[in-house]
Amino acid sequence: MRVLVTGGTGLIGTAVVAELLGNGHTVLALTRSDASARAAEAAGAEPLKGGLADLDVLRAGVARTDGVIHLAFRNDFSSPEALASAIAEETAALTVLGEALAGSDRPLVTVSGTPWVPGRASTEADPLPTDGPVGGRGRTVNEILGLSERGVRSTAVRLPRTVHHQGTGGFAGLLTETARRTGVSGYPGDGTQRWPAVHALDAAVLFRLALERGPAGSAWHAVADEGDRVRDIAAVIGRRLGLPVESVPQDAYGPLGPVFATDQPSSSARTREALGWEPEHPGLLQDLENIQP
Repeated sequence: MRVLVTGGTGLIGTAVVAELLGNGHTVLALTRSDASARAAEAAGAEPLKGGLADLDVLRAGVARTDGVIHLAFRNDFSSPEALASAIAEETAALTVLGEALAGSDRPLVTVSGTPWVPGRASTEADPLPTDGPVGGRGRTVNEILGLSERGVRSTAVRLPRTVHHQGTGGFAGLLTETARRTGVSGYPGDGTQRWPAVHALDAAVLFRLALERGPAGSAWHAVADEGDRVRDIAAVIGRRLGLPVESVPQDAYGPLGPVFATDQPSSSARTREALGWEPEHPGLLQDLENIQP
């Protein structure tokens, strides 16, 4: 299968492109810069110059491929306005991708976060949140899954709060960046809230399986660690950086503060059973040992 991949040179996308190429697929990778294009070529993909805002480029990419994996997102969490702008850009891009695929029965694999359910681990059957700081992404994913009624084999891979590789990535990576900047390895509240996690190489396998086998309208959980306590994450970060570990105000994390403070474990039992997906790489706390002072 020839696959259009957006975000193919990021932490997750790099792993997804390698997984696709290693399993007989070819890749057309959307690249925003000359450096990204060179990275895509070095990985064995064909670069397609453009970004999420280049809607005609996206249409042209769909016309040249057998399916799409969407991963790109402008990770600007500096303010509520910046986050809303990034979500609006992604929504417009996904709408164009979905329209271009309508009636073709080709796959469109998109991405979201795992939902949170008070008092228990969320499952694949739970709905995505459609309010709050990232509610717009949930609404868009629901619309994309609804394209299953218009001849698109649309599926969603729900990623946990941290997708990691060599100690970087995800919410844990944001905690690390904040710790380096402030001199404190902090966590909101009492730190007993739990975040799910997955290694990027394991997540990549699930994206491939969803592309190859995911039924139209289905959602899957790329969860290896059901829930690590945030203060345990902060403790490893603090030890690796030689910094004190302590609770900090929720608003220290800007628009993501309410999300950071939420207990949000998640299960992938249905995904493992239905698709035969089994994570094989190190868990988050072990992978954070790769953080360098």
